[in-house]
Amino acid sequence: MQHTASPNPLPPALVLLLAAGAGFSVAALYYAQPMLGTLAEQFQASSAAIGLVPTLTQLGYAAGILLLAPLGDRFDRKAIILWKAAALVLALAMAAAAPHLAVLYLASALIGLSASLAQDLVPAAASLAPEAQRGKTVGTVMTGLLLGILLSRVVSGALAQQLGWRLVFAAASVSIVLLALALWRRLPSFKPTSSLSYGALLGSLLTLWRQYPALRRAALAQGLLSVGFSAFWSTLALMLHQPPLNLGSAVAGAFGLAGAAGALIAPVAGAVADKRGPEIVTRLGAALVLLAFAAMALVPQNLIVIAVATLVFDLGFQASLIAHQTIVYGIAPEARSRLNAVLIGAMFIGMSAGSWLGGLAMGQGGWRGVCLLAMGAAAAALALRLGSPGRKRLLQA
Repeated sequence: MQHTASPNPLPPALVLLLAAGAGFSVAALYYAQPMLGTLAEQFQASSAAIGLVPTLTQLGYAAGILLLAPLGDRFDRKAIILWKAAALVLALAMAAAAPHLAVLYLASALIGLSASLAQDLVPAAASLAPEAQRGKTVGTVMTGLLLGILLSRVVSGALAQQLGWRLVFAAASVSIVLLALALWRRLPSFKPTSSLSYGALLGSLLTLWRQYPALRRAALAQGLLSVGFSAFWSTLALMLHQPPLNLGSAVAGAFGLAGAAGALIAPVAGAVADKRGPEIVTRLGAALVLLAFAAMALVPQNLIVIAVATLVFDLGFQASLIAHQTIVYGIAPEARSRLNAVLIGAMFIGMSAGSWLGGLAMGQGGWRGVCLLAMGAAAAALALRLGSPGRKRLLQA
């Protein structure tokens, strides 16, 4: 059965499945982060060498979004989702069995590439939802995705400390098998919206970038916010693992609980964007990110300040993302997969840069250096959004 948007709300069970699917698939990108200290000891690797694990994962994800996500406009999105799920199962199993660091590097890149199925589920929700509830529906699915990003660290940190890092990847592989079975049974098929060849699909990404200023602003602003987001999460475990704190992976993962509280704002942000326009949400979100990192820069290595700031900057980051997606999905409905590919591709290029720059900042300026890097990126994003047009011009751009 093929399905398109209808005037009726989606069944709650289907929305929940899409949210869970987005969460479990994107979680695969982040299981390694709280375990970096443990992995460095296991493979006798330096901070810079082990930092390539999250960097390669995020680069793989960006590649998957830019090279594979556009296929959702050309083929049945359900089939693409199921093929990617099968590939993710194998990549996670490879990571669980990795005998040395080179294999883990390869598995990390493949995990990122195949976990891009999360960004097939989000435009699927946008396509199935009625227009009047699109922001709220996408916000609900994004809550699942963002909870997956944040709670993955809690789960992997606790499991790695108690049962070992290999079990984390093995359990993740099993979770994707179960997810794929549920999606196969419940997700409807999708009618393609484009007949372009693969080469033309990829070429149209650049055309869309040039054609729509609103897309460029959304992608650049979210990419800048992603630099700080990734710099924080890629270095937090290392900072906590070092003197004077000397804390384990479980504590690093537990900070995901603070961030997860911020993820609950996603449906609210989507509803506000539906009613008041997304521009105000993007500005408020960037301002919250800037303020949170400023607080951590002023009081570095204070666990209470870090926990509160984690909640605030994740709230701001996620609200901005929902608002940017609302903007982008309203530009050209027939090209939602490609528009989403540009937005999320820019976001994960920013995350890859943040992982790399965060490691450099940590080495040169310590934890305060990481916070100053994130502050600069958030300030640039806020300046970009403050310079954007009002709602009417934004929707016409």
